[in-house]
Amino acid sequence: MKSKWLVLFIVFGLILTACGGGSDDAAEEVVAEEPAEELDSPATTAAAAAEPEAPATKVCLVLDIGGLGDQGFNDSAYLGYNMGIDEFGVEGTFLEPDEGGENRGELLNLCAEDGNDLIIGNGFLFDVAMTESATNFPDTNFAITDSVIDPANARGMIFAAEQGSFLVGVAAALTTTTNKIGFIGGVDIPLIHAFEVGFVAGVQAVNPDIEIDIKYASVPPDFSGFGDPVKGKEIALAQYEAGADVIYHAAGGTGIGMFEAAAEVSASTGSKVWGIGVDQDQYLTIGGAIPEVQEFILTSMVKKVEVAVYNAIADTVNGTFTGGPVAEDVESGGIDISYTGGYIDGIKDEIEAYRAKIVSGEIEVPSSR
Repeated sequence: MKSKWLVLFIVFGLILTACGGGSDDAAEEVVAEEPAEELDSPATTAAAAAEPEAPATKVCLVLDIGGLGDQGFNDSAYLGYNMGIDEFGVEGTFLEPDEGGENRGELLNLCAEDGNDLIIGNGFLFDVAMTESATNFPDTNFAITDSVIDPANARGMIFAAEQGSFLVGVAAALTTTTNKIGFIGGVDIPLIHAFEVGFVAGVQAVNPDIEIDIKYASVPPDFSGFGDPVKGKEIALAQYEAGADVIYHAAGGTGIGMFEAAAEVSASTGSKVWGIGVDQDQYLTIGGAIPEVQEFILTSMVKKVEVAVYNAIADTVNGTFTGGPVAEDVESGGIDISYTGGYIDGIKDEIEAYRAKIVSGEIEVPSSR
């Protein structure tokens, strides 16, 4: 037994000696290799990588019938859309409906399914389709021009068009020499009635004895009156021939025909007649596109759809978007009268006096018949 324990003791001692003798060299090897392992560490490389950029805000604009190039409210909306793209770098898509506009809902849903953060329907005719889409996509922002709808995620961008129409009515009344004035509405609907009654109120505020000839290009369910220049020219020629020397249109692309009629009548009679534009400063838009009519554009009622569209984009980007009505009027600057061309500079003080009365509340402009 003693010899067995002696052998084990000797073997155990040899093992301890062997381990102890190599310990300094092994420690040096570990210290020498450790920094190299840390430098090549995948974890270190991952920590140095840049954070991925947040995806751009996506915006989809759906224009209404008349489409791009109407020199009116569709072009205004498109301008605001591009302002948003330029300012915020949003990813934008714009679509146009078919000729009758029957596929509005399909286009809104297409935009929602594509993951857009904001979807804009440019026109009150989107109300039914957008109500359905906004309800089905509650996490998406929606905005509609000229209407207010129920879903909490939908903004109604509305305009006091009657106020601007009042101001151009004042300009028309102070300009006419025949005491006969015309109004051409695109489609005989309540939205356009606001333009009509505001214009009439402005004319009559200056001179209640002026005759006003009111015509519409179409009646529902026919909405072609917003894009029929031939019809616009036909109506305007009849009004000028009946003695009107100033006509105001609220008819989208149909108004182009009115300006063509003004140029034609002025040339054939030697007596200058005028047209008044709508939505955009049409001295610049239509007058720029068709130079031969520019000198017959007295002024325009400017409805700044581009501002409302831009603001909806900005609020979506900044996380401050809210649903419900957002109104623009003369006081906010979203509704205005144009002095471009200089034709009404001589009556500007009188026009601005009426503007001040609207802002103060002294004049309350009617918005319905």
